[in-house]
Amino acid sequence: MSNYHNENSMNGIINVKKEKGFTSFDVVAKLRGILHEKKIGHTGTLDPDATGVLPVCIGKATKVCELLTDKDKIYEAVLLLGKITDTQDLTGEVLSDSTDQALALGEDAVRAAIQSFVGDYDQVPPMYSALKVNGKKLYEYARAGVEIERKARRVHIFDITVSSVKLPEVTMRVHCSKGTYIRTLCADIGEKLGVGGCMASLLRTKVSVFDLEHAHTLAEIEQAMCDGTIADYIVPIDRVFSQYPALTVNEQGLFRLQNGNRLRLSDLSAGFDKETAKYKSSYRIYDDNGRFYAIYSYDEKAEEFVIVKMFDTGR
Repeated sequence: MSNYHNENSMNGIINVKKEKGFTSFDVVAKLRGILHEKKIGHTGTLDPDATGVLPVCIGKATKVCELLTDKDKIYEAVLLLGKITDTQDLTGEVLSDSTDQALALGEDAVRAAIQSFVGDYDQVPPMYSALKVNGKKLYEYARAGVEIERKARRVHIFDITVSSVKLPEVTMRVHCSKGTYIRTLCADIGEKLGVGGCMASLLRTKVSVFDLEHAHTLAEIEQAMCDGTIADYIVPIDRVFSQYPALTVNEQGLFRLQNGNRLRLSDLSAGFDKETAKYKSSYRIYDDNGRFYAIYSYDEKAEEFVIVKMFDTGR
């Protein structure tokens, strides 16, 4: 086993292709063993039966976890109409079966019901979820046979593309905001159609800049660690913020930056046009050696930059 411990390379994000049967916590635990790193965190729970993109943050990149969790996501899901289960997927107990009625549905009606969920949508979180109520996860109550009242939460469905309708199954691509439960979306679509429904399978294909095409299995990551090529699998922290313009500080600005202070226009080497800047627009901040330090926002009134998140103090 390689003892690879390059300080810069082990701070970043690995795009893990989560396989069926693993929890998100299982993935983190296995990566701790593979990478010999304790400071690791995932960016949003995937159910054990769900597969696909799970960005995992290492070292200083763990500060990005909460920011990535806030990003919108893309899924490929199979909706099974006609069956209602207690978990809203096929792992649970079947509570009712209306498959015959589901088979009798018209394709146009199915498509129209699905599209009606595009936009803002008040969704009640499922009992079988990791959300906490009074310090206890909802699925712990559910397993004990206790039903807890849950308030609906506003989520946003940006787009749903139906790729196949082969009743009772419907295959669809869902682009949604954080906090959206695709299991619950499937159940709600089934309820709207009057036949019930649940999720038959789920594949997450994108989170922020991380997509399925560039994701790696745990076995591939372990092999890369053995081969000494693990650096090729670690995405630098600043890649997550590639949509923000980059600014470089001069020597005077570097001192202020390393102390987390506000930055003035005179602290920058170049590259900032205050005439075109939007109030509180975010920027990636680097030193003149190209080292990424932080995200700052611009305070137009004060003509200064205010820290949003520090990732490296340079010490």
